[in-house]
Amino acid sequence: MINPQDRFWSDSQGYYGPSENPATQTYSNVWDWDQLRMIKVKGTAKLFPPDGNVEVSILAPLADHLSPDVGAITVDDDGLLTEVSMDPEEDDTMFIAYPSFSLYEPGIPQNVAFKFNVLYKALRIQMVWDELNILKSLPPHPNMVPFDRVVLDESRVIGFTTKYIPGVTLANPKVLFRFEWLQQLTQLVDFLNLEYGIMHQDIAPLNLLIDPSTHKKDPSLRLRSGCIWREKPTGWSR
Repeated sequence: MINPQDRFWSDSQGYYGPSENPATQTYSNVWDWDQLRMIKVKGTAKLFPPDGNVEVSILAPLADHLSPDVGAITVDDDGLLTEVSMDPEEDDTMFIAYPSFSLYEPGIPQNVAFKFNVLYKALRIQMVWDELNILKSLPPHPNMVPFDRVVLDESRVIGFTTKYIPGVTLANPKVLFRFEWLQQLTQLVDFLNLEYGIMHQDIAPLNLLIDPSTHKKDPSLRLRSGCIWREKPTGWSR
Protein backbone atom coordinates (compact mmCIF):
# COMPACT_ATOMS: atom_id res chain seq x y z
CA MET A 1 0.00 0.00 0.00
CA ILE A 2 1.25 3.49 -0.87
CA ASN A 3 2.18 5.74 2.01
CA PRO A 4 -0.54 8.46 2.29
CA GLN A 5 2.02 11.24 2.11
CA ASP A 6 3.29 9.83 -1.20
CA ARG A 7 -0.06 8.76 -2.62
CA PHE A 8 -1.52 12.17 -3.50
CA TRP A 9 -0.18 14.98 -5.62
CA SER A 10 -1.80 18.37 -6.10
CA ASP A 11 -1.72 18.95 -9.83
CA SER A 12 -3.42 22.32 -10.33
CA GLN A 13 -5.52 24.95 -8.61
CA GLY A 14 -7.96 27.53 -9.98
CA TYR A 15 -10.01 30.45 -8.65
CA TYR A 16 -13.30 31.79 -9.95
CA GLY A 17 -12.41 35.28 -8.79
CA PRO A 18 -9.77 37.10 -6.69
CA SER A 19 -7.81 34.64 -4.56
CA GLU A 20 -7.63 37.31 -1.81
CA ASN A 21 -11.41 37.15 -1.34
CA PRO A 22 -12.23 34.38 1.18
CA ALA A 23 -15.59 33.79 -0.48
CA THR A 24 -14.14 33.10 -3.93
CA GLN A 25 -14.98 29.64 -5.18
CA THR A 26 -11.90 27.53 -5.95
CA TYR A 27 -10.91 24.03 -6.92
CA SER A 28 -7.83 21.84 -6.77
CA ASN A 29 -7.13 18.77 -8.89
CA VAL A 30 -5.48 16.03 -6.84
CA TRP A 31 -3.90 13.00 -8.47
CA ASP A 32 -4.30 9.69 -6.66
CA TRP A 33 -1.36 7.40 -7.47
CA ASP A 34 -3.15 4.41 -5.95
CA GLN A 35 -6.36 4.65 -8.00
CA LEU A 36 -4.67 6.35 -10.96
CA ARG A 37 -7.26 9.07 -11.32
CA MET A 38 -7.78 12.77 -10.71
CA ILE A 39 -10.24 13.97 -8.05
CA LYS A 40 -11.36 17.59 -7.97
CA VAL A 41 -11.64 19.13 -4.50
CA LYS A 42 -13.87 22.25 -4.42
CA GLY A 43 -14.36 24.88 -1.75
CA THR A 44 -13.61 28.53 -1.06
CA ALA A 45 -10.42 30.58 -0.98
CA LYS A 46 -10.77 30.76 2.81
CA LEU A 47 -9.92 27.05 3.05
CA PHE A 48 -7.72 26.86 -0.05
CA PRO A 49 -5.25 29.76 -0.05
CA PRO A 50 -2.67 29.89 -2.85
CA ASP A 51 0.13 27.36 -2.30
CA GLY A 52 -1.57 26.08 0.83
CA ASN A 53 -1.67 22.43 -0.29
CA VAL A 54 -4.62 21.84 2.05
CA GLU A 55 -6.51 19.77 -0.51
CA VAL A 56 -4.26 16.72 -0.05
CA SER A 57 -4.90 16.49 3.70
CA ILE A 58 -8.64 16.88 3.10
CA LEU A 59 -8.88 14.23 0.37
CA ALA A 60 -6.60 11.64 1.99
CA PRO A 61 -9.07 10.29 4.61
CA LEU A 62 -11.94 10.32 2.10
CA ALA A 63 -10.40 8.81 -1.05
CA ASP A 64 -10.87 5.12 -0.19
CA HIS A 65 -14.53 5.70 0.64
CA LEU A 66 -15.45 7.43 -2.60
CA SER A 67 -17.08 5.59 -5.48
CA PRO A 68 -14.87 5.20 -8.57
CA ASP A 69 -17.53 7.25 -10.39
CA VAL A 70 -16.96 10.28 -8.17
CA GLY A 71 -14.94 12.88 -10.03
CA ALA A 72 -15.31 15.84 -7.65
CA ILE A 73 -16.09 16.61 -4.01
CA THR A 74 -17.12 19.84 -2.31
CA VAL A 75 -16.15 20.74 1.25
CA ASP A 76 -17.15 23.59 3.55
CA ASP A 77 -14.81 26.09 5.16
CA ASP A 78 -14.07 23.55 7.91
CA GLY A 79 -12.97 20.94 5.41
CA LEU A 80 -16.06 18.76 5.93
CA LEU A 81 -17.60 16.95 2.97
CA THR A 82 -20.83 18.51 1.76
CA GLU A 83 -21.28 17.13 -1.76
CA VAL A 84 -19.96 14.59 -4.24
CA SER A 85 -20.30 14.79 -8.01
CA MET A 86 -20.40 12.02 -10.59
CA ASP A 87 -20.76 14.46 -13.47
CA PRO A 88 -18.21 13.47 -16.16
CA GLU A 89 -17.67 17.17 -16.84
CA GLU A 90 -16.16 17.48 -13.37
CA ASP A 91 -13.65 14.68 -13.95
CA ASP A 92 -10.37 16.06 -15.26
CA THR A 93 -8.75 12.64 -15.59
CA MET A 94 -8.35 12.72 -19.36
CA PHE A 95 -6.71 9.30 -19.78
CA ILE A 96 -4.08 7.01 -18.28
CA ALA A 97 -0.99 8.13 -20.14
CA TYR A 98 0.39 5.42 -22.43
CA PRO A 99 2.34 7.36 -25.05
CA SER A 100 4.88 5.93 -27.41
CA PHE A 101 8.41 6.58 -26.20
CA SER A 102 9.39 7.39 -29.78
CA LEU A 103 7.34 10.61 -29.52
CA TYR A 104 9.90 11.94 -27.07
CA GLU A 105 13.02 10.01 -28.04
CA PRO A 106 13.07 9.33 -31.78
CA GLY A 107 16.31 7.35 -31.56
CA ILE A 108 18.60 6.61 -34.48
CA PRO A 109 16.78 5.87 -37.75
CA GLN A 110 17.85 2.57 -39.28
CA ASN A 111 16.59 0.05 -41.80
CA VAL A 112 15.92 -3.49 -40.64
CA ALA A 113 14.36 -6.63 -42.11
CA PHE A 114 11.17 -7.59 -40.27
CA LYS A 115 10.30 -11.28 -40.16
CA PHE A 116 6.92 -12.47 -38.95
CA ASN A 117 4.39 -15.20 -39.59
CA VAL A 118 1.39 -14.37 -41.78
CA LEU A 119 -0.23 -17.81 -41.67
CA TYR A 120 -2.29 -18.80 -38.65
CA LYS A 121 -0.87 -22.30 -38.37
CA ALA A 122 0.58 -23.73 -35.19
CA LEU A 123 3.57 -25.22 -36.99
CA ARG A 124 4.48 -21.93 -38.68
CA ILE A 125 4.21 -20.03 -35.40
CA GLN A 126 6.44 -22.59 -33.70
CA MET A 127 8.99 -22.34 -36.51
CA VAL A 128 9.28 -18.56 -36.17
CA TRP A 129 9.49 -18.84 -32.39
CA ASP A 130 12.29 -21.42 -32.60
CA GLU A 131 14.10 -19.39 -35.22
CA LEU A 132 13.95 -16.28 -33.03
CA ASN A 133 15.35 -18.09 -30.01
CA ILE A 134 18.14 -19.74 -31.98
CA LEU A 135 19.23 -16.54 -33.73
CA LYS A 136 19.33 -14.44 -30.57
CA SER A 137 21.39 -17.12 -28.81
CA LEU A 138 24.01 -17.63 -31.51
CA PRO A 139 27.30 -15.72 -31.30
CA PRO A 140 27.94 -13.32 -34.20
CA HIS A 141 29.39 -14.68 -37.40
CA PRO A 142 30.72 -12.52 -40.27
CA ASN A 143 28.69 -14.41 -42.87
CA MET A 144 25.35 -14.58 -41.07
CA VAL A 145 22.77 -11.80 -41.01
CA PRO A 146 22.75 -10.74 -37.34
CA PHE A 147 19.71 -10.74 -35.07
CA ASP A 148 18.47 -7.26 -34.16
CA ARG A 149 15.31 -6.96 -32.02
CA VAL A 150 12.20 -8.80 -30.84
CA VAL A 151 9.01 -7.11 -32.06
CA LEU A 152 6.15 -6.93 -29.56
CA ASP A 153 2.52 -5.92 -29.88
CA GLU A 154 1.27 -5.33 -26.33
CA SER A 155 1.89 -8.73 -24.67
CA ARG A 156 2.50 -10.77 -27.83
CA VAL A 157 5.68 -11.52 -29.72
CA ILE A 158 4.80 -11.03 -33.38
CA GLY A 159 8.23 -11.41 -34.96
CA PHE A 160 11.78 -10.16 -34.98
CA THR A 161 14.10 -7.98 -37.00
CA THR A 162 17.53 -8.59 -38.47
CA LYS A 163 20.08 -6.28 -39.99
CA TYR A 164 19.04 -4.92 -43.37
CA ILE A 165 21.46 -5.85 -46.15
CA PRO A 166 20.98 -3.44 -49.08
CA GLY A 167 22.83 -5.63 -51.60
CA VAL A 168 21.41 -8.07 -54.11
CA THR A 169 21.04 -11.83 -53.72
CA LEU A 170 22.55 -14.67 -55.70
CA ALA A 171 19.13 -15.13 -57.29
CA ASN A 172 20.12 -12.25 -59.55
CA PRO A 173 21.47 -13.92 -62.72
CA LYS A 174 23.73 -10.92 -63.41
CA VAL A 175 25.81 -11.51 -60.30
CA LEU A 176 29.21 -13.00 -61.02
CA PHE A 177 29.74 -15.81 -58.52
CA ARG A 178 33.00 -15.75 -56.58
CA PHE A 179 34.76 -18.87 -55.35
CA GLU A 180 35.42 -17.28 -51.94
CA TRP A 181 31.65 -17.06 -51.41
CA LEU A 182 31.40 -20.84 -51.59
CA GLN A 183 34.20 -21.04 -49.02
CA GLN A 184 32.40 -18.57 -46.74
CA LEU A 185 29.15 -20.51 -47.04
CA THR A 186 30.87 -23.81 -46.25
CA GLN A 187 32.52 -22.31 -43.18
CA LEU A 188 29.20 -20.93 -41.98
CA VAL A 189 27.42 -24.26 -42.44
CA ASP A 190 30.19 -25.98 -40.45
CA PHE A 191 29.85 -23.31 -37.77
CA LEU A 192 26.11 -23.92 -37.42
CA ASN A 193 26.04 -27.68 -37.83
CA LEU A 194 29.24 -28.92 -36.22
CA GLU A 195 29.51 -26.44 -33.34
CA TYR A 196 25.84 -25.88 -32.46
CA GLY A 197 23.90 -28.76 -34.01
CA ILE A 198 21.82 -26.40 -36.17
CA MET A 199 20.80 -27.18 -39.73
CA HIS A 200 19.72 -24.39 -42.07
CA GLN A 201 17.03 -25.90 -44.30
CA ASP A 202 16.69 -23.05 -46.77
CA ILE A 203 20.11 -22.42 -48.29
CA ALA A 204 18.94 -21.06 -51.62
CA PRO A 205 20.17 -18.25 -53.91
CA LEU A 206 17.35 -16.02 -52.65
CA ASN A 207 18.69 -16.27 -49.10
CA LEU A 208 22.32 -15.60 -50.01
CA LEU A 209 22.89 -11.86 -49.77
CA ILE A 210 25.87 -9.94 -51.07
CA ASP A 211 26.81 -7.44 -48.40
CA PRO A 212 28.52 -4.39 -49.96
CA SER A 213 29.22 -2.83 -46.55
CA THR A 214 31.94 -5.35 -45.64
CA HIS A 215 34.30 -4.29 -48.42
CA LYS A 216 33.39 -2.34 -51.54
CA LYS A 217 35.87 -4.16 -53.74
CA ASP A 218 35.41 -7.55 -52.14
CA PRO A 219 31.85 -7.89 -50.77
CA SER A 220 31.19 -10.92 -48.60
CA LEU A 221 28.28 -13.33 -48.56
CA ARG A 222 25.60 -13.19 -45.88
CA LEU A 223 23.19 -16.01 -45.19
CA ARG A 224 19.85 -14.81 -43.89
CA SER A 225 17.68 -16.91 -41.61
CA GLY A 226 15.24 -19.39 -43.01
CA CYS A 227 13.91 -22.72 -41.85
CA ILE A 228 16.40 -23.71 -39.16
CA TRP A 229 16.42 -26.89 -37.11
CA ARG A 230 18.14 -27.73 -33.85
CA GLU A 231 19.14 -31.23 -32.93
CA LYS A 232 17.70 -32.53 -29.66
CA PRO A 233 18.25 -35.86 -27.85
CA THR A 234 14.89 -37.12 -29.10
CA GLY A 235 15.64 -36.32 -32.73
CA TRP A 236 15.22 -33.37 -35.01
CA SER A 237 12.72 -30.73 -33.96
CA ARG A 238 11.56 -27.57 -35.62
